[in-house]
Amino acid sequence: MANRPAEEELRKTLSGQGVETFAGKAIATRDAYGAALYRLGMENPKIVVLDADLSCSTKTIRFAQAFPERFFNVGISEQDMVCTAGGLALAGLIPFASTFAVFETGRAWEQVRQTIAYSSLNVKLAATHSGITVGEDGASHQALEDIALMRVIPNMTILVPADGFEAEQFVRLAAEFEGPVYIRLGRAKTEAVMPADYKAVIGKAYTFSKGRDVCIIATGTMVSESLKASEILSQKGISVGVVNMSTIKPFDGETFLKAIEGCRLVVSAEEHSVIGGLGGAIAEFLSERAPMRLIRIGTTDTFGCSGTPSELMKTFRLTAGDIATSVLTNLG
Repeated sequence: MANRPAEEELRKTLSGQGVETFAGKAIATRDAYGAALYRLGMENPKIVVLDADLSCSTKTIRFAQAFPERFFNVGISEQDMVCTAGGLALAGLIPFASTFAVFETGRAWEQVRQTIAYSSLNVKLAATHSGITVGEDGASHQALEDIALMRVIPNMTILVPADGFEAEQFVRLAAEFEGPVYIRLGRAKTEAVMPADYKAVIGKAYTFSKGRDVCIIATGTMVSESLKASEILSQKGISVGVVNMSTIKPFDGETFLKAIEGCRLVVSAEEHSVIGGLGGAIAEFLSERAPMRLIRIGTTDTFGCSGTPSELMKTFRLTAGDIATSVLTNLG
C-alpha cells in the first residue's frame, strides 16, 4: 500500500500539514477534514470513507486515491450512503460519510434517525458546504437548518469547528468517539482563531475572554467575526467576552454559566438559522437555568441566495460590524 504512486504523491502534498501547522493558518475546514482523513487512514485500517459522488468537493478524494479499497462512492444516493455506513459500523469499522450538509441532514434525515441514531451506530457524518459561505451555489446548496435537524435527534453529537486547526482535531476525536457524530464543515477559507496550544475536547467550549458587560457565544465561522466585534466594542468602552461553543450537543452549560456571569447581555452568533441552532440551544438553557437577555445573530427564518461569501455575510448581517451594532442597540 505504501508504494502506490497515488499515496506517495499524497504524502508529498500533505507533508508538513500536520495538526501543529494548521494553527495560525487560514484554511477551509473541509480541507482540514480531507487532510485529517488521509492521516487517519494511514494510522487506522478500520477507517473507511463514503461519499455521494462529491469527493473532490468534500475533499475525501485524498483518502480515495490512497486507499481505494476503503473508499465507497455510492453515487448521488445519500440515503443509501447513510445506510451503508451503518452496515459498515456494524461490521466493526469506523465509517466517515460525506456529502454537502443540505443533503446529508435533509435528504437523508430519516436514514440518519432510523438507521444511525436509533441504534447509536458508530458513524461519523462529516458534512461540507454548510451555511451561506457556500457562496454562488445559492439557496438550494446552503444549509441553514442542519444543526437544528441534527440537534433534535437523540444520541447525536454535533461538532462545529471554528477553524482548520480545530477541524483537524475534531476529526481525530470523532474517530475515537463511540457513537454517531455530525461534523459541520465549510467551503470557504476560515481565519485561524484557535491558539497554537489549543487541545479540542468534545463537549467542552473554549473561552477566549471573560466580559463584564456582554458575552458572545459563537460557533464555526462566526467565532472570528465575534472576536473582531469584541475589539470594536472594546474601543467604545464595552467589556466583551467571547466563547467558542464548538460542541453544540452536548451543550457545555458549565463553561457557559461561568462565561455569562455578571454580564448584562448574551449574544449568540452562528452561520445558521436562529431557529433551532446554537441560539435556540442557548435560549432553552437560559430559560431554565439563568433567565437573562439574549440576542441571536444568524439567519432569520429565510433561505440563502447566490453571492460571494463576503457579500452574503453582509447581506445577512453576520459581519463583525453587524454584531457590534446589534450589541450597541440592545445593551441599553
